[in-house]
Amino acid sequence: MKIDLGKFRVAAREKVKLKKWPTLVKPFYASDEQYRERLAEHVAQLSERQNLLYASNSHALLLIFQAMDAAGKDGAIKHVMSGINPQGCQVFSFKHPSAEELDHDFLWRTTRSLPERGRIGIFNRSYYEEVLIARVHPEILRAEGLPATLLDGESIWQQRYRSITGLENHLHRNGTRIVKFFLHLSKEEQRKRFLARIDEPDKNWKFSLTDVEERKYWKQYMKAYEACLGATSTRTAPWYVVPADDKHNARLIVSRIIVDTLDGIDMAYPRPDAKHRRELRLLRAKLMK
Repeated sequence: MKIDLGKFRVAAREKVKLKKWPTLVKPFYASDEQYRERLAEHVAQLSERQNLLYASNSHALLLIFQAMDAAGKDGAIKHVMSGINPQGCQVFSFKHPSAEELDHDFLWRTTRSLPERGRIGIFNRSYYEEVLIARVHPEILRAEGLPATLLDGESIWQQRYRSITGLENHLHRNGTRIVKFFLHLSKEEQRKRFLARIDEPDKNWKFSLTDVEERKYWKQYMKAYEACLGATSTRTAPWYVVPADDKHNARLIVSRIIVDTLDGIDMAYPRPDAKHRRELRLLRAKLMK
């Protein structure tokens, strides 16, 4: 069953209304066994292409995951990237900024963690928090020590969108390919997953009162995401709105997007020059003796 990825991609400058984007679609698998087979196929393809990315050492891949709590970011990263060589992959989770990070511009702390050429970098939350949670909770923005003139009105968000797209365009021009995933979870499915975290002892550690408190701001978060997705999805750094009510389906969609993205990068294993080939022949001769 082919996955039509275009239906999940946000077009550049598209006016996004998340109510029109499904949180659940017809599954791309007929059974749990077929899901495991399809995911294993994607993981194997991803591993193969990651080896090529690492060997060619000319590009990097940055994957950004954003979502409401319990949408399955951790699980998607764990399962989709399960076959990746750890030497070629870096995962960073960005939580509340430190005092040092607050003394810099909002892109500083994530820029330090960008992937080198040949590697895949994963941001579990990212600089996009600065136009999401900081927009929903103005007190966070006020605590960042910005000049008062920058805090006036809505212009700060437009300025931050320009900063973000400027950075992403710069990275693309220098060989980093960027793919951004918004795992689109329904409020009702989040409620069910929160209850599971309470009822299952081994999931209790994942749950806190803060998680429930944030549900009060659901509408505000959806508006912040809509504005963000529409303003920052570009041809070279697209957003994908991934239906996340079905975790298995979401992982198949995410893994297919990553494989297709790597397929679109011009990569090849390094070919030895004439001098290196002569050295290899000499070394082979020595080893044969």
